[in-house]
Amino acid sequence: MPHLQKGDATARLCAVSKEHLSPDDLVRFVAGPDGVIVPDLARRLPGRGLWIGARHGLVAAGVRQKVFARLLKRDVTVPADLADLVARLMKKRLMEAISLANKAGLIVAGFAKVSELIEQKRAFLLVHAADASVDGAGKLDRKFKALMAEKTNSPYIVTNLSGAELDLAMGRSNVVHAAASAGGASHRIVQEVTRLERYLSEDDAIAPANTIEADTGRA
Repeated sequence: MPHLQKGDATARLCAVSKEHLSPDDLVRFVAGPDGVIVPDLARRLPGRGLWIGARHGLVAAGVRQKVFARLLKRDVTVPADLADLVARLMKKRLMEAISLANKAGLIVAGFAKVSELIEQKRAFLLVHAADASVDGAGKLDRKFKALMAEKTNSPYIVTNLSGAELDLAMGRSNVVHAAASAGGASHRIVQEVTRLERYLSEDDAIAPANTIEADTGRA
């Protein structure tokens, strides 16, 4: 995560690591009307909130260290699986992004159509069901990576969704392989999968929690 200076107007302080980070590298949490802590991934919910670095380990540490009640200065209920809940919500946002790209006409599905899009040099990213065959996915990946090497672009390959989840996102059954051409909705897929994969990574050390101020508005 890129560290920001304390004086940066966009920076927020992680309640666990005490690092000043961009809001894009954090998850905001608020207490709902019933006092239950909920993740505010879109950063739109009203009320007093606190921020934790967007890593599964940091959120889990926040639960263990009871930072929510202390910083929000009220009795709250913290789901024991809050860190896993954030991951599920991030995956849901990825599915929504794929659905939007599909509705925008940017996605094709099926081995033959994906292969054709790659050959036409129009593929921006690939999506494989997590349970897709290694052989089929590998053939498409090699062709796609060769194309991206020509363009000197990073090969975006999404493998974070099960077949059932990909079916749901695409609104059809038996989707194993898909590919998206470039467009705003396709870029959102990249943003969401990058956020999810960073969250599930274990790159960042977890520092002890210390007393900091929570925010006082929607932010």
